[in-house]
Amino acid sequence: MATSVVAQSVPRNQSRWAGLVPGPVYRPIELVGGLTDLAGKVLYSAIRRPRGYWTTARDEMYYVLRVAWFPMALAVFTFGLMVGILGINFTTLLGANNRYGQYFFIINIREFTPWINSMVVAGIVGASMCADLGSRKVREELDALEVLGVEPVRELVLPRIVSVTLLTPLLMVASLLIGVVCSAVSSVTYGTVPSGEYFATVYANLTVVEIVVALLKSAIIGFVIGVVCSYMGLNATGGASGVGKAVNRAVVISFALVFIVDFIVNLIALGFYPEMQTVR
Repeated sequence: MATSVVAQSVPRNQSRWAGLVPGPVYRPIELVGGLTDLAGKVLYSAIRRPRGYWTTARDEMYYVLRVAWFPMALAVFTFGLMVGILGINFTTLLGANNRYGQYFFIINIREFTPWINSMVVAGIVGASMCADLGSRKVREELDALEVLGVEPVRELVLPRIVSVTLLTPLLMVASLLIGVVCSAVSSVTYGTVPSGEYFATVYANLTVVEIVVALLKSAIIGFVIGVVCSYMGLNATGGASGVGKAVNRAVVISFALVFIVDFIVNLIALGFYPEMQTVR
């Protein structure tokens, strides 16, 4: 009798043994498996059939740029000035104001800019993506597309993930430039550092490896955000309230994965290029 109850409580697309696993253990595994499966489908579809989605991806990129550029610029400008002033106070205590540019640039390109840029992308673009797909899911539009022989992942998910993957590093470049300018303003005006010394130390640490790692990390973060938000939207249930819960979960999980991806990519980069640990 107990076995039949367990079997009835397990969904059709789920193994009967999964019902024996405790929920707190099974749900994270199910989430990781679902995210991995969706990422594999997106990559397979994009590589196998590289045509047919770029027009939609271009429109999505325009939408991402339109809704994200101002919050990103405002956040980087505000936090950049604040962090710049705090940093110049620290170097003043050490008597090393003339070396301020190199330390701030390293922090800016490795941690600060990718982090704040990813927060804006996940909080605005990712939430919008999840809400749109979730609304289509609860209205059964995705089921209707499958009945018509249209792949929802190919038509709706792939262009969105491509757009956010490509635009996240581009927004990172813009936010990096804003951060450098904010740092220059705070160091020259508040810290009385000559602008020539500031930019000399910045350019000394502006290496190809630093730029490539930052762009690659931002692209990976954008892809992860797109996959997480799309997966949550595709699996939303329970009407409007369910869509809201899916958006909340998508943003929270995206925020957590941003830190994990940032940590892993930095470790790999420092392992392959030990010279990144040298401050010039």
